[in-house]
Amino acid sequence: MTNEEIIQLLKENIIQGRRDENDEGLEEGMVGQPGAKELTEAAIEAGISPDTIILEGLTAGMNVVGEKYEAKEYFIPDMLASAEATGIAMEILEPHLAKAGVSSKGKVVVATVKGDLHDIGKNIVSLLLKGAGYEVLDLGNDIPPERIVDVVREENPDFVGLSALLTTTMKMMGETINRLREAGLRDKVKVLVGGAAVSQDFADEIGADGYGTDGFHAVRLVEELRE
Repeated sequence: MTNEEIIQLLKENIIQGRRDENDEGLEEGMVGQPGAKELTEAAIEAGISPDTIILEGLTAGMNVVGEKYEAKEYFIPDMLASAEATGIAMEILEPHLAKAGVSSKGKVVVATVKGDLHDIGKNIVSLLLKGAGYEVLDLGNDIPPERIVDVVREENPDFVGLSALLTTTMKMMGETINRLREAGLRDKVKVLVGGAAVSQDFADEIGADGYGTDGFHAVRLVEELRE
């Protein structure tokens, strides 16, 4: 295969949500063909630069997935499959990024707030941000405000992403922002919030810097806020 064919196939497999050769994908008859894992390895062996692999393979594929999701051609399971395929490719690429001198676009800490165990949305955002070239520290779910404050103090991230599915746990987002303010860290980090029960009005009310309606919107917000 030529380099162009490898990258095009990688893009197509991201769109299909195929992590490796054992995955079916959204179309029939794809089992046994190279998936994101094998194609990323092939791209590295072919000497294709990591930034080209990310931009023309992974990001280009996820852009199509985003368009399909917004057009309601794809749903959350489809988006998650593509995001997971992107995540596997990024894990393979990670050691090669530093060698190639490809710098991170920024550092993002993500967490589902205290009292909330839902993390599918947060996981999608994490994978999409990694695929877009950001360093992501995923703290997991049920994370108390003081833990987030400690991590912000230690890691000095550019962004904090807070997720909550339940109306009863949303208040922890405001509490986290208050704790960051009390610690003198609020002005040093942009805080984004998201989740099924969250709204732009609520984000404004608690003093967040942005509200993401879904994973793709969250990535766009981060891109806009870093400029």
